Amino acid sequence: MTTARDIMHSGAECIGEHQTLQQAAERMRDLDVGALPICGDDDRLHGIITDRDIVTKCVANGVDPRTVSASQLALGKPFTIDSTADVSDVLHLMEGRKIRRLPVIDNHRLVGMISEADLARHLPEQSVGQFVEAVCAS
Repeated sequence: MTTARDIMHSGAECIGEHQTLQQAAERMRDLDVGALPICGDDDRLHGIITDRDIVTKCVANGVDPRTVSASQLALGKPFTIDSTADVSDVLHLMEGRKIRRLPVIDNHRLVGMISEADLARHLPEQSVGQFVEAVCAS
C-alpha cells in the first residue's frame, strides 16, 4: 500500500499566522513555491495561503500586503489528509474537492504537503491524467 507519507514532500515550511502577506510572498519567492501552510502559535495548521490568494484578495483590491496578516486571508478549515492514508484516498479527496495542494498531518502536526508535481512523480500516468482532468474541468 502506498500512503500519503510515501508521496508527499516533507519539510513544508509554514508562514506564521501573524506574519504579513508581504512576508508570505517573500518566503514563497525564496522557496520557489506557490503556496504556504499557515501555522499558529500552537504549531498547528490553521490554513493555506497561495500566491493567487495574495494577488486576488489583497493586491487587486488595493490593500497593502504589508498590513494584512496571513491569518486574515485564510478563511475556513483547510482540507488535510493523515500521513497513513492510502494514495487512493489522497486522489479521491484532491479530485473531489479540486485541491492542488494537500497538507499531510501526523498526530495533529503538519509533516508534509502533496502537490500536483508529487502526484506526477509517484503515480502512474493514467492516474495523474485523471486527476488533472478532474481538477481542471470547469
